[in-house]
Amino acid sequence: MLAQVLGTVQAVILFAAMLLVGQLLVRVLSFGRHEANAVYRFFRFLTSPVVKATRAITPAKVADRHVPLVAFFLLFWLFFALAVAIPKVAGVVPR
Repeated sequence: MLAQVLGTVQAVILFAAMLLVGQLLVRVLSFGRHEANAVYRFFRFLTSPVVKATRAITPAKVADRHVPLVAFFLLFWLFFALAVAIPKVAGVVPR
């Protein structure tokens, strides 16, 4: 049961990380006109909770434009930690 819950959390973390990657790709491919792009604004809307939570835990010296990158790396490490923890919780780790 706990492994299933952790697997669902891991899937949500992966989804949020892929949204951040998508936001970055749209920003790069829109050549500086990303704020006028509806897809970019949609990605920004979907990733705003993660970015706001990351902003709350990062020092003030971190520039606002770098916070999504910090959020991506935090999600990456959370995903990796869960990838290691889930098999241990499920009891399928080889001895």
